[in-house]
Amino acid sequence: MRQLMDQSLLRIALLVGFVVLASGCGIQSIPMAKNEVDASLAEVMNQYKRRSDLIPNLVETVKGYAKQENSTLTAVTEARARATSMNIDPSKVSPEDLQKFSQAQGQLSQALGRLLMVTENYPDLKSNQNFRDLQAQLEGTENRITVARNRYIESIKTFNNLVTVFPTSLTNSFMFKHQPMPQFGAEVTEEEKKAPAVKF
Repeated sequence: MRQLMDQSLLRIALLVGFVVLASGCGIQSIPMAKNEVDASLAEVMNQYKRRSDLIPNLVETVKGYAKQENSTLTAVTEARARATSMNIDPSKVSPEDLQKFSQAQGQLSQALGRLLMVTENYPDLKSNQNFRDLQAQLEGTENRITVARNRYIESIKTFNNLVTVFPTSLTNSFMFKHQPMPQFGAEVTEEEKKAPAVKF
C-alpha cells in the first residue's frame, strides 16, 4: 500500500515538474506571442484603414477650393487606391510583401504631405472648419499609426526571441516549428516614416 502511495506521489511530482518545466519552455508563451503579433498587425491595418477612410473627404474638401490642383488630388487618390489594394495575412507574410505594403503606405503619406503643402496657398480653405477637422483627424491618425507600428515591431521582437532563443527555441523546434517573422519597416525610408506636416 505504501509503495503504491509512493508511486502515486512520484507520478504527481513528475507531472507537476513537467508542467512547471513546460510552462517555462514556450508551450504557452510562443502561441501567446503569436496571438499578440496578429493582434498588433490588425491594429496597424485598422489605423491605415482609418486614414484611408479620411482621404476621400479631405480630397473633396480641397477640390472645392483648389480645383487647379488636379494633379495633386489625382496623385493622392491613386496612392490611396494602391495602398488599400494591399492586404497582409499575418500567417503568410513575407519580407517582400511587408516591404511592398510599407512602400505603398509611404507613397500615400508622401502624396498626403504634398496635398497639405499645396493647401497653404489657399487661405479660405485653411480657414474652413471641415478642412481643419479633417486635418486634425489625419494628424491624430498618423500618430496612431506610429504607435501601432511600434507595438507591432515590439510584438515581432518578442515572438522572434521566443522562437530563436534557448530554451523556448527547443520547444519551438519540436512542437511549433515557427519561423522568425519579418520585421515591419525595415526597408522604409526616412521620408516615409514622417507623418505629413499639418500646418494651420
